Amino acid sequence: MEMEKNKLLKRVKLVIGYDGTNYCGWQIQINGITVEEVINRELSRLLGEDIVVIGASRTDSGVHALGNVAVFDTYTKIPAEKISFALNQRLPEDITIQNSEEVPLDFHPRYCNSTKTYEYKILNRRFDIPVLRLYSHFVYMPLDVERMRSAAEYLVGEHDFKSFCSARTQVKDTVRTIYALEVSKKDEMICIRISGNGFLYNMVRIIVGTLIKVGLGVYPPEHVKEILKLCDRNAAGPKAPAKGLTLIGIEY
Repeated sequence: MEMEKNKLLKRVKLVIGYDGTNYCGWQIQINGITVEEVINRELSRLLGEDIVVIGASRTDSGVHALGNVAVFDTYTKIPAEKISFALNQRLPEDITIQNSEEVPLDFHPRYCNSTKTYEYKILNRRFDIPVLRLYSHFVYMPLDVERMRSAAEYLVGEHDFKSFCSARTQVKDTVRTIYALEVSKKDEMICIRISGNGFLYNMVRIIVGTLIKVGLGVYPPEHVKEILKLCDRNAAGPKAPAKGLTLIGIEY
């Protein structure tokens, strides 16, 4: 009987986009409403089951996503690929399921090998632009993009990123691999795009804050090597604001 029941059980993978402005991050907490909470609630209502999704990336309050990933188990007879359409009818406008599909029952979005890609936007001009204020970090002092690029090169590869994670992190292993770290500029918008096998708590935002210090001339580009070597959070730059950060996608 148990085997028969398990045959009916299926695991569904969701690719989720959201504007994080009005949410206290991804993960359920007591401080306020979160993306995970809204998805759990509306999935449970749609399927008539008590659904709890497992997310791949626990984005912070105010961080956005184009392609976060989550999975959930269900006995529904609704085809997995149709769930995205039905769920989007119930979700608020700032959360949209980009894709839904059935995956093996042992697929776990956090423990499978993957590449995560983030982008951070910096608006570098004399005055802020109101319509961009929720999706970019405004810096009025001129930033030297070439210096930022030079500094970014030292971070590519496998390193101990202890200097670039929040002191509150409970992770013991702080070694991560960055596959690519690009700094580009179009008109007055600087984009920092970073891909890696995983990121520590606040790691991307601290890297951005450090690169901004380099761009302002506070640190020379080669100082990033020293910051890595020290393995001390106090050695790196400040944490950049959440609103400029977007989780672009996760490739498995």
